[in-house]
Amino acid sequence: MASDRAPSASPTAPLRSSPSGAPRWSFEHRVLLLSLLAGLPGSAVALALLWTGDHSDRLRWTLTIVVAGGWLGVALSLRERVVRPLQTISNMLAALREGDFSIRARGARADDALGLALLEVNTLGETLRAQRLGALEATALLRTVMAEIDVAIFAFDEHRTLRLVNGAGERLLGQPTERLLGLTSAALGMADSVRGEPERTVDIDFPGGRGKWQLRRGTFRQGGRPHLLVVLSDLSRALREEERQAWQRLIRVLGHEINNSLAPIKSIAASLRDLLARPTLPEDWRQDAGDGLAVIAGRSESLARFMAAYALLARLPSPQPRPVDVHQWVRRVAQLETRLPVGVLPPNGRAVVIAADGDQLDQLLINLVRNAADASLETNGTVTVGWTRTSGWLEVWVRDEGLGLADTANLFVPFFTTKPNGSGIGLALSRQIAEAHGGTLTLENRRDARGSEARLRLPL
Repeated sequence: MASDRAPSASPTAPLRSSPSGAPRWSFEHRVLLLSLLAGLPGSAVALALLWTGDHSDRLRWTLTIVVAGGWLGVALSLRERVVRPLQTISNMLAALREGDFSIRARGARADDALGLALLEVNTLGETLRAQRLGALEATALLRTVMAEIDVAIFAFDEHRTLRLVNGAGERLLGQPTERLLGLTSAALGMADSVRGEPERTVDIDFPGGRGKWQLRRGTFRQGGRPHLLVVLSDLSRALREEERQAWQRLIRVLGHEINNSLAPIKSIAASLRDLLARPTLPEDWRQDAGDGLAVIAGRSESLARFMAAYALLARLPSPQPRPVDVHQWVRRVAQLETRLPVGVLPPNGRAVVIAADGDQLDQLLINLVRNAADASLETNGTVTVGWTRTSGWLEVWVRDEGLGLADTANLFVPFFTTKPNGSGIGLALSRQIAEAHGGTLTLENRRDARGSEARLRLPL
């Protein structure tokens, strides 16, 4: 709709004073003055001809009134045509400043200068309206996320006074927002949360919970003033869930292996008991008893090896870093494999020495080379080992030409193996060694040829 607000200045607005104190004409008066000056020459000539000619006094005064009235009327009309659109634009801009985006100006058109100005103001109002709607929707979404997210969020001003808290923060501090806002971090028991390392794990006791928390802190500005954002996420629940799942996996694996050993032991022991309970023993009872005891001894030895492998995985010592020459390390381990020749690619660039536990790295690479050799022996393929350095990392890779990996999901699961005599501990132990050194270990099928590739990344 068109703007119907009152004009911002009346036609009879008084003179204004300039900063120097001299009177200054308003824009409306200047337009009116220029309009009168524009019509002055024509009116003066007409009146001069009228009064110098041979006319009656009555005609002279009548025409004089008509000329003067027309002259003043045209000037006032011109002033109105100039000032009124400016007042309309001013009223619209004031409405936009106040947040009212519903007003529209009439006469907006693109084929003249004034209509184009009104058109641009209308477009500005529509743009601001869309932006305001988007901002309101984004704010509503942010409030919904903050209310529903299970992470405590706090915002403090430069005086460490709480200015914003979400629902999780309320539950953590055990009070409603109305009582929390305006309190300092010290009064809330969060003095340590607003200083120190911006990202760390802390143990804090709150009225609404206690345990281990992941603390993240950042800064932002609101209203030109610095603010501090503190985010606390509860790690205890996640750690307990991970611990529960780890115990479940461990019990499942241990139960499976122990039952596999105890079932034949129990069955053979029962058979031997029944055999010895007979009144008359058969002639081959010694052979049957010896075979049964041999099976019991074999399964007991297998169970002992399994428990020893688990103990090795559970009691891996911390690395003892020492200088390790990468090229010598790779060549030394490659020479330990005697079933087939292991190719070692020449190093790319100068020699590299890393700080690591050489014994643990030997065990890691021996496992990778042995697995690659096992895979390549099935297809009469080859094994190749190489290394390179990229962006502060050492990458050592072992490639084979075997049949590839059929199941990549359980490769690093302890005691999972596809080999008839495998323990299922090699890859899990190798990954544990790599992670203890701050690195990673991956095993996947090759993309350039048949076989698989193990890739070890260690920080330089």
